[in-house]
Amino acid sequence: MDKDFLAIFNAIKADGANADYTKRGIDPLYSVGAGARIVIIGQAPGAVAEETRIPWNDKSGERLRDWLGVSRETFYDPERVALLPMDFYFPGHGRSGDLPPRKGFAEQRHPALLALMPNVRLTVLVGAYAVRRYLHLKNSDSLTTVVRDYDAYIGRGFFPLVHPSPRNQLWMSRHPWFEAETLPALKAQVNAALEQR
Repeated sequence: MDKDFLAIFNAIKADGANADYTKRGIDPLYSVGAGARIVIIGQAPGAVAEETRIPWNDKSGERLRDWLGVSRETFYDPERVALLPMDFYFPGHGRSGDLPPRKGFAEQRHPALLALMPNVRLTVLVGAYAVRRYLHLKNSDSLTTVVRDYDAYIGRGFFPLVHPSPRNQLWMSRHPWFEAETLPALKAQVNAALEQR
């Protein structure tokens, strides 16, 4: 790992807010490389990801790779695709799924990490937490509307998405335009970003 990336990794581990994880031998989970062309910003690692030490290593990850139109090999190549969560650790289980990412970690650590990736051409925002943070939206703003209007954000280098969790299958069935229009556009943007010199 590059010394600048390593310094940030060690700073995250040393953060007092993460002391419980560090004591249990759990490292922050993300994947970055100086040559990355795409950054995927999601919410937080899930339980399976934390257990296997592989980001997006679950059904949501399978669906996300399908949406992006990339192979597992490309997805996990940090010199092509960087994987940044809003929280670097699994936040725990809630009543209806995982707990939300803890606040403040993206604001504190993302700028330094992104500054070390000058070749990024596209930032894919996955789920409400990432979309609202990076597009400076209010909680009252409709994620569905933002995702449907994805082309309004491409010029700024962003592509907003709903979370690919199987829990969102009903949402997808109610919004057929997502599969018919949004996903082909996403695949085209991803392909262009990876091919661009």
